[in-house]
Amino acid sequence: MHLHALDWVIAGLCLLICFAPALFFGRRASKNTAEFFVSGRAVPWWLAGLSMVATTFSSDTPNLVTDIVRRNGVAGNWVWWAFVLTGVSTVFFYARLWRRSGVMTDLEFYELRYSGTAASALRGFRAVYLGLLFNCMIMATVNLAACKIAGILFGLDRWQTLLFVGVLNAVFAAHAGLWGVLVIDMIQFFIKMTAVIAAAYFAVNAPQVGGLHNLIQRLSSMPGPGGLNYLNFLPDFRNNWDLAVAVFIMPVAVQWWAVWYPGAEPGGGSYIAQRMLASKSERDAVGAVLFFNVAHYVLRPWPWILVGLASLIVYPQLSDIQQSFPRLDPSLLGHDIAYPAMLKFLPTGFIGLMVGGLIAANSSTILTHLNWGASYLVHDFYRRFVTRDAPERHYVFVARLVTVGLFVCAAASVYLLDTAKDAFDIILQVGAGTGLLYLVRWFWWRVNAWCEIVAMIGSFAVSVALLVMARNGVGFSTHAALLLTVAITTVCWVATAFLGPQTDPAVLIAFYRKVRPFGPGWARIRRQAGVLEAAEGQNIPMALVGWLAGCTAIWSALFAVGSFLYDRMAQALLLTLVFGVSGVVLARVTRAIWAGAETELVKS
Repeated sequence: MHLHALDWVIAGLCLLICFAPALFFGRRASKNTAEFFVSGRAVPWWLAGLSMVATTFSSDTPNLVTDIVRRNGVAGNWVWWAFVLTGVSTVFFYARLWRRSGVMTDLEFYELRYSGTAASALRGFRAVYLGLLFNCMIMATVNLAACKIAGILFGLDRWQTLLFVGVLNAVFAAHAGLWGVLVIDMIQFFIKMTAVIAAAYFAVNAPQVGGLHNLIQRLSSMPGPGGLNYLNFLPDFRNNWDLAVAVFIMPVAVQWWAVWYPGAEPGGGSYIAQRMLASKSERDAVGAVLFFNVAHYVLRPWPWILVGLASLIVYPQLSDIQQSFPRLDPSLLGHDIAYPAMLKFLPTGFIGLMVGGLIAANSSTILTHLNWGASYLVHDFYRRFVTRDAPERHYVFVARLVTVGLFVCAAASVYLLDTAKDAFDIILQVGAGTGLLYLVRWFWWRVNAWCEIVAMIGSFAVSVALLVMARNGVGFSTHAALLLTVAITTVCWVATAFLGPQTDPAVLIAFYRKVRPFGPGWARIRRQAGVLEAAEGQNIPMALVGWLAGCTAIWSALFAVGSFLYDRMAQALLLTLVFGVSGVVLARVTRAIWAGAETELVKS
């Protein structure tokens, strides 16, 4: 694609607007690690929420959604829409508890909740595993998407793209700390949303598409593979059962609570926990996660989906993309490449905005992962196990060095992705089956550090065994493998909860007094601690009502927007009514929870 001078000016202005404000936070980030990693615990809900949304919108996200739409239709997005259940459960069950814990990272939680050498070993191991190995692989996938996009737009080699994003992201992440990351995320969110909405508008109104009404009419009469209806919100359970199981039944029934992945962790974790811990109050932590889930699932999906649907008209076959971009490396050709291919319809000026938006999308994710990974490696490993009593400025200096080193490792990993796929698949599977443990550990005193160790080992062992069996001709379907992993892992860690070494009662009592987890799972410890029942608004039935209302409100709003776009007015109005009713219930439950939190704060 050819960029005019105006495009370069707009792209440059986007970068200047995004990154210049971060320069002013370097001095504040230098004070101590609390400022560098959790912004002094002074972040308002709206800033923390915007940062969560911006972080989960990376440079590969539009490509991924386009790939899903082209392969499995709109309904294919249930593979990530199902995580509404995870996100809203964090709002009503876990956000207050995370903020109340007062830890700096979610790994520090291990030595607050558990006791003994096992707790320390677990914290140190996961600091390296998640902060270095897992984190670098995630950043590598994001940077690989950036390399593909830059290759199409500018013809850049991998090393050129990595050098540019490396200098940009590593320098600002090391200089500004979490405050700078949050401010950059906030600005980038609005630039990215403007860019993707513009991309959707011009894609839908491309000459080959002919507007939104024509797009819907043509796709309604253009069945996909196996009679797939690209526009349906739900999969076809009668005629395409395998697809329905893959994209709807398994995600909704199992994957949302069984699989750990940054940004969608059962019970909250990683950079989501970091934002909750950085919030200035429990109320802000709850509000941040609630805002994140609404924006993540309601505001963002449809601009991506519309581009994916329009690409089916413009490029019905992958060969059409190759023909339109003859210089495109055939190894990069895939359904995900249709999104950047559709950007050719952007007029002068908007191409520059999209370039700025794509850089912003890459930076918002990479900046967060650099700061989050450094927090693990410095606070949970270096400070805990290597150098304990150094001045705060020493740890900040080490954090900046680690930040730069993390990006170098992530950039090198980009070149390994094509040759280390099996190893990467195993890394992703290690968390499969452990999600239930992360949900239960807050509400059942018997869960101990050995449960987590056994769950990690069990999940890893099952994953390796399944891979070996598959290579020897004894394979399982993806769904059967997941269910088997979950079942074996769950049996192992539950047995350990009863049969393994127990957590020191003094640690459990101290944890309960500080965090005040609610529900019957802590009745025994509550009696030992001599603490009365939790304050008003802290009970499982009320949290369940809020969870149900929140999920209903988000999904009904998501599909109401889609129904309006499809011009299905009766369906749109009905969904809007459902959204209104569930939204009222959601608001009342949220106010009750906030009131309960304030009451308990006064009592404490």
